[in-house]
Amino acid sequence: MLHPGSVIILNGLLGTGKTTFVKGMAIGLGVSDCITSPSFTLINEYHGDVPFFHIDVYRLDSPEEFEFIGGEDYLYSEGITVIEWGEKIKQILPPGTIQVKIHIHTDGSRIIQIEGADL
Repeated sequence: MLHPGSVIILNGLLGTGKTTFVKGMAIGLGVSDCITSPSFTLINEYHGDVPFFHIDVYRLDSPEEFEFIGGEDYLYSEGITVIEWGEKIKQILPPGTIQVKIHIHTDGSRIIQIEGADL
């Protein structure tokens, strides 16, 4: 179950559906804004039942770059933080971070693995 302070990282190749997955999460959390990929903005903030932060670290080279842009503040916020390509900053992720791995098959179907969540 997600709660304020939850951090979720999404891992999967380009085009596997990470942003689509985030859109579904946002709907479930009462976010009515249009969810867009933060590939160039790095961080998008939304408001729903709780603050919702969508981060993409694909273009960053290190955890230190993430810290430099103030990203660590989102890891310890009262909102729900979802990070695409989160394995790039795994050294600084808080304990209890939920990992979602999305794999795509040649037929277009997906397998979604979730680790670290109390389901």
